Amino acid sequence: MDRLQAMETFTLVVETGGFKRAAETLRILPSTVTKTIKDLEAHLGVQLLNRTTRAVSVTDAGLRYYESCKAILRDIEAAEGEVAGRGGTIRGTVRVGTTPTLARHVIIPALPQFAARHPGIYIDLHLSDAVIDLVHEGVDCVIRAGEPQLSNLVLRRLARFPWYVCASPAYLRRYGEPRSLADLQAHLAVGYADSRRSRSTNWTFRDGDETVIVSMKDSITVDDTDAYVAAGVAGLGLIRAGSFVVREHLAEGRLVRLLAHAEPSTDPLSALYPQSRHLSPAVRAFVDWSVEVIGREARGW
Repeated sequence: MDRLQAMETFTLVVETGGFKRAAETLRILPSTVTKTIKDLEAHLGVQLLNRTTRAVSVTDAGLRYYESCKAILRDIEAAEGEVAGRGGTIRGTVRVGTTPTLARHVIIPALPQFAARHPGIYIDLHLSDAVIDLVHEGVDCVIRAGEPQLSNLVLRRLARFPWYVCASPAYLRRYGEPRSLADLQAHLAVGYADSRRSRSTNWTFRDGDETVIVSMKDSITVDDTDAYVAAGVAGLGLIRAGSFVVREHLAEGRLVRLLAHAEPSTDPLSALYPQSRHLSPAVRAFVDWSVEVIGREARGW
């Protein structure tokens, strides 16, 4: 049994959630994947995976082995990339996790610059609003807005961005424009809620050295950022969104910024990646580029 190949096969089964998908990725027969995992379990003397007719799940021992395999495979990739990088072009794949909103408004518009600088690096974007486990999902790094719950991750700050209160012209014609934070109490808002937290009712502002929290009345609640902004454009209520999300709508008149005199709260934009003795040159190149290019562009928001 080729143990390195068995490790790669096992990690793919975990990350894809099944033998068939792993086989499709590797372009081999599912029976070959099944045999490889059986041989690996026999070699280790432990059960790595629970199999049912509907799904494959990882045992506790399997999860520990998976994390060790990923560390070993990352070190091998880093060692190979280091040698290749010294010869010229850095090559490799970088699996980047982020939200659809950040991908659409921040990362994808800037990626042509990355491709021009590093033509040998392939970017594999994984888009989700949900918080993901980098190790379990096989992601090399994530770019997130807000304060992350750090564990064993390395954090690189990219920038900070302000939150804007906005409304559509149609909403303002119907309800009038709030002139102060106190006026917000008389207005409707679009609510936003997700699995991690809710920002549907409480909006935060800074007044000098003090933090002011305003409780808003929701007209509707959504759990998707694009839907949230669309609801604001449709006139369903005021919205409070990151500057990079609404800048085009503001420029084209679909939204109007309100309470510009009130100091908005800000949130950080960060790149996070697992700690590793040998970070892949491709991952390092992407993170360094993110700090430089995305950080520079974000300062103009």
